Amino acid sequence: MSEYIKVCEVEKYYGEGSNVTKAVDGVSFDVDKGEFVGIMGASGSGKSTLLNMMSTIDKVTAGHIYYGETDITGLNEDKLSDFRRDNLGFVFQDFNLLDTLTIGENVALAMTFHTKRKKEIKEKVDEMLNLLGISGIRDKFPYQVSGGQKQRCACARALINNPSLLLADEPTGALDSKAAQTLLETFTRINKSMQATILMVTHDAFSASYCDRILFLKDGKIFNELVKGDKSRRDFLNEILDILALTGGDKDVK
Repeated sequence: MSEYIKVCEVEKYYGEGSNVTKAVDGVSFDVDKGEFVGIMGASGSGKSTLLNMMSTIDKVTAGHIYYGETDITGLNEDKLSDFRRDNLGFVFQDFNLLDTLTIGENVALAMTFHTKRKKEIKEKVDEMLNLLGISGIRDKFPYQVSGGQKQRCACARALINNPSLLLADEPTGALDSKAAQTLLETFTRINKSMQATILMVTHDAFSASYCDRILFLKDGKIFNELVKGDKSRRDFLNEILDILALTGGDKDVK
C-alpha cells in the first residue's frame, strides 16, 4: 500500500497570552491508502482537534499535513474548499441530515455540487443505498427512520463522490449497540470493497476493535499505537482495553 497521508509535527494552540492551551503537541504519523485507522483517547486528549485539522475544518498552528503531494496547510480558503469537496467524506455523531429532504435526496445532495447529470446522480444514489442496505427507506424523511438508518444514510452521502478519505467523528455515539455494530460492519465492508481510507475518532473500545490500527492520544501527544495484524477482534479489543486503562480513556464496551 502506498503512503497517502503524512502528518508532520502538527501543533494546535487555543487562546492567547497567559491563557494558551496546547491541544495537539507535535503529532506525527502516516496513513496508507486503504487503511482503517482509529484515534482514541480520553476527553480533552486532542483527538477531535486532530481530526478537525485533518478535515480542513480547523487550521494547524504549526506543522504540515500532506495528502499525497498536497500540503493542505498551505492552501487558501478557495483551494481548501475545492480540496474538501473533491477528496473528503464526513460522518458525524449527530448525522447532519436535512429534515426537509428524503433519505434519497439527502444522499443525492452531495452530488449536486459537482454538476452531475440527473441520470448519473440517480444511478449513483441507487448504488449507495443498496451498498448500505437502505434502499427501502429512500422516500422516507429522517424523522421517520431509526438512528442507525440515519447514520447509514450519512455514510452513503459521505461516500457518493468516492472520497479519497472518509473521516468519522464518534460515528456510533448516538446509536444503540445493534445499530453501532451494523455501521461498523458497513465501514469494514466499504474499506475492503472500495479500498476506502477511513480515519475514525472514537472513545469506544468495541468500535475501535474494527480498525486495522489505533493511535492513542494523551495530553495532545501520541501515547501508544496498536496494530491488529492477524489477531482476532476479541483479542484486539482486550489489547485496546489494556491501553485505555493506562491512558485514563473511557473503557466503554457497547
